[in-house]
Amino acid sequence: MKKENQVYNISPAARLSSVSEYYFSRKLKEVAQMNAEGKDVINLGIGSPDLPPSNETLQTMCEHTMRSDVHGYQPYTGIPELRKAFSDWYKNWYQVELNPDTEIQPLIGSKEGILHVTLAFVNPGEAVLVPNPGYPTYTSLSSLLGAEVIPYNLKEENSWKPDFEELEKTDLSKVKLMWTNYPNMPTGANASVEIYEQLVSFARKHNIVIVNDNPYSFILNEHPLSILSIPGAKECCIEFNSMSKSHNMPGWRIGMLASNAQFVQWVLKVKSNIDSGMFRPLQLAAAKALSCEASWYTEINKVYRQRRNLAGEIMHALGCTYDENQVGMFLWGKIPESCENVEQLTDKALYEAHVFVTPGIIFGSNGSRYIRLSLCCKEEMLAKALDRIKQINK
Repeated sequence: MKKENQVYNISPAARLSSVSEYYFSRKLKEVAQMNAEGKDVINLGIGSPDLPPSNETLQTMCEHTMRSDVHGYQPYTGIPELRKAFSDWYKNWYQVELNPDTEIQPLIGSKEGILHVTLAFVNPGEAVLVPNPGYPTYTSLSSLLGAEVIPYNLKEENSWKPDFEELEKTDLSKVKLMWTNYPNMPTGANASVEIYEQLVSFARKHNIVIVNDNPYSFILNEHPLSILSIPGAKECCIEFNSMSKSHNMPGWRIGMLASNAQFVQWVLKVKSNIDSGMFRPLQLAAAKALSCEASWYTEINKVYRQRRNLAGEIMHALGCTYDENQVGMFLWGKIPESCENVEQLTDKALYEAHVFVTPGIIFGSNGSRYIRLSLCCKEEMLAKALDRIKQINK
């Protein structure tokens, strides 16, 4: 006897109405479909490094994976070897002293850290400051957790820095966190001691926690800088770092946060109730990666610099302008006045040239006249994309 399909009167949680599917999740499905149809789309959208980690990192991973005693649960705080490696890395490169036992928390990528920090610091109905333009997850996760999102402006005429005069006129009475990201994504604006000093002063004045997301400081950047190098910053700031960009390990999902011991303990209280420790060989390999010599970063940046030159040519072929002083693994460009909107340009690139370019509007309203190109694409593919763009603009 054939059973009739039952219809259940079930609705999703109301919080889902505050967000949509992540842009790249949705758009990459369309790109995959176009590729399945034989259209050979060149992806200049997502920032997923295509270069490998160091040989020593890979060897460490392989050697330890073959052991029989490494496959059990690991500490929620991360293994001591990894915490010590992060501590040494911060001291060597940022001149920041961190206690590896109490001031560092390894993460399964910094994206999960956004969730943990928000849960640890923000009650439903309280507010967070998020940059416009900025990483969309700052906004989406805050909304999912019931926080009020207050965008603050980053504008080209102000070198993509926070406008502190404007912020002082904002109602900050409910604000608990302020998300910052330097070197900035998507704009490529670099960090400076002055910006960090202003942020620390602002945080202390208004009793706000600054969370600085810092995964790009080694990409095409001569002087890596941490907000925690500013006197007093550790009292009011948390910094994320990630091995995804700096060490070519996006799929490994290894990041960290650093702050004062109390803040770290509060985050651990959340994290230990949500996930478990990372696979031990992953952590040991990450510790090895953090000991890379300066020459390793130099060689990686040679590759990015060559790609950056080609990306600049693509920008010009699209009629876009950009700031030569940008750092990081993207190129951010302003679309020509002749374009009615950014999607007019990115859709033409995708559907006519079969080149996927990210529209800046996904990062906020202040990105509505900009596009972003990823440098995570081999030179021959960038050259091919350039040729395709030139062909459709003849």
